Amino acid sequence: MITRDIDAFIAVARTLKPDFGPATARAAFLVSPDGFVRAEQSAQDNRYMADPGAFDADAALREHHALHRALSQELPVVCFAGSEATPDAVFPNNVFATTRVDGEPRLIVGRMRHPVRQREAERPDIRGYFRDLLGYAETDLSGQAHPCELTGALVIDRARGIGFCGLSERCDEAGAALMHAAFGLRVTLMFDLAPGEYHTNVLLAVLAGRAALVCPHALQGDVSRALHALYGPHVVTLSPAEQADFAGNAIALTDRSVWMSRRAHHRLAEASRRQLEEGAGFTVRSVPLEAIEAGGGSLRCCVAEIF
Repeated sequence: MITRDIDAFIAVARTLKPDFGPATARAAFLVSPDGFVRAEQSAQDNRYMADPGAFDADAALREHHALHRALSQELPVVCFAGSEATPDAVFPNNVFATTRVDGEPRLIVGRMRHPVRQREAERPDIRGYFRDLLGYAETDLSGQAHPCELTGALVIDRARGIGFCGLSERCDEAGAALMHAAFGLRVTLMFDLAPGEYHTNVLLAVLAGRAALVCPHALQGDVSRALHALYGPHVVTLSPAEQADFAGNAIALTDRSVWMSRRAHHRLAEASRRQLEEGAGFTVRSVPLEAIEAGGGSLRCCVAEIF
């Protein structure tokens, strides 16, 4: 079921047990910010991207190496090389995602809106790693016409098979339906992002199937009501200031830890931190990503999960 009707969504979602799959990934992969510069095509609809003069490729590489080392303390992490031809490739979760459908591991390749990002989907090394080395089936959405930027647009409760898909220039309704089917989800709620927003995962995070971070002012429709129906007191409502510093762009890599950038962590309100740590039982961990954040994304954008 995929719908815009919040009441219908809640009626189905509340019946679902956390038996769809693991709530967190078993591994992750990154793409190095080699040739890290401002991608002018992507900047057309990404208001978080900095001016060209703010980009520091050497600093971005140092941050990325530190990110790789830090995340490797939590789970296995693979890192692929970047390229000057694909300056946004440091954010691979929009292009590549994995899931398991009826027990079968599957690589999904998304359809990006901008040509500079469409080139990322052609990478034979990433496709071959999953298809030939790990034996994943492949669902390739990159050749059809509807933008569907995977877990940038679609935030997933992996434990229950529930999707939250924000619609914008980066994902339309047809694209949302394609992703719902590709991930084999049980139910997905569609809603419009506020004008000027481009990806859902900057505004919403579902954490290990038991908590959520949300920026309700940036989502059209009463998405918060649906979240509260599912995650109750563990829904953390973020302010515009917290959103602006990427506090919503977080990810749970285990059932005990939530990761976000240092900038986001510093901006996180004390009440928000208490909800996550004392209420939901997470430890909030962070790494500096200020140079990478010039590209208009933060820590969650950098991490492609392997299920």
